[in-house]
Amino acid sequence: MKITSSKTEDLFIVQIEGEVDASSSIDLDTVLDKALANNELKILVDCEKLSYISSAGLGVFMSYIQDINEKRIGFVLYNVTDKVHNVFRILGLDQLLNFEENKEKAIKKVNELSN
Repeated sequence: MKITSSKTEDLFIVQIEGEVDASSSIDLDTVLDKALANNELKILVDCEKLSYISSAGLGVFMSYIQDINEKRIGFVLYNVTDKVHNVFRILGLDQLLNFEENKEKAIKKVNELSN
């Protein structure tokens, strides 16, 4: 798995490539923890190249839901494949996190959420 992050204007963008499993979920947690610690208010997660996510990976996202809501952080996952989105859906996380089909819609959504 490879995770990259970048900052453009007021957006913090995380790109995930490969599989997020028990060992690699630590890296995802580190990136998201740093974003929240730096008070990023608009976080986009590009999942286009995310091929698999385990329960440990889902747990990383679950662990930040309360902070995201309390701090009114715009947090949107986008370009999520049907296979990966189905895993979120099975656990009901699609009701707790925001998903958009592409980057343009994700930017619009994240701006709505952080206002």
